[in-house]
Amino acid sequence: MISIKNVTKVYSGGHKAVDDLTLTIEPGEIVGFIGPNGAGKTTTIKMLTGILAPTSGAIDINGFDIQKDPLGAKRQFGYVSDDPNAFLKLKGIEYLNFVADIYGVDNKDRMERIRHFAELLKMEEALDDKISSYSHGMRQKIMVMGVLIHDPYLLILDEPLTGLDPQSSFVLKSLMRERADSGKTVFFSTHVLEVAEKLCDRIAIINHGKIVYTGTLEDLKKEYNELSLEEVFLELTK
Repeated sequence: MISIKNVTKVYSGGHKAVDDLTLTIEPGEIVGFIGPNGAGKTTTIKMLTGILAPTSGAIDINGFDIQKDPLGAKRQFGYVSDDPNAFLKLKGIEYLNFVADIYGVDNKDRMERIRHFAELLKMEEALDDKISSYSHGMRQKIMVMGVLIHDPYLLILDEPLTGLDPQSSFVLKSLMRERADSGKTVFFSTHVLEVAEKLCDRIAIINHGKIVYTGTLEDLKKEYNELSLEEVFLELTK
């Protein structure tokens, strides 16, 4: 289970990017995190992953406090940021082996997983090329493969579908659904409301650093007289 409790982030200069945010994510859920630009999505994700420290509040991942036991917490998740331009001097296969080494994945499991995900995402012929030679979409796919190498409990994805071709987008959404159905958890931010509407078990809408709605789409539509997610989103964030 993921617990974000009363988390606030204030940047230097006094800007409050996240304001007393509380959110619980249960096992077996895909939770979509949506909000307008500057609402606090990426700041929240960076605190969840330990990249940023909250000004106040606590974040717990499967019993591990991200501030008190960062290594224990980080073993629980895989994270794909909204910027896939990392490790550009490595070949794709070198990057995947590097990640597998960090998490102690044995050779048999890593090779099976690399082969499986490379086939799914049509990356077999690109693994021996440097990541710097990849398109944006290919860089996104190699980062997705990297987070799946150690089969984490939680996937944290920041705008994961950006730059992916339709086939790869479909594969990633199918992988997200399979993981949730197996009792694992997916937390992802997106600007594509149609994806959130079709894929998520629950959504959390953030605006000006505060959660303005969390729950199922079915409950949301009942509360707002069967309006579409787009219409409700615009109403809540206007």
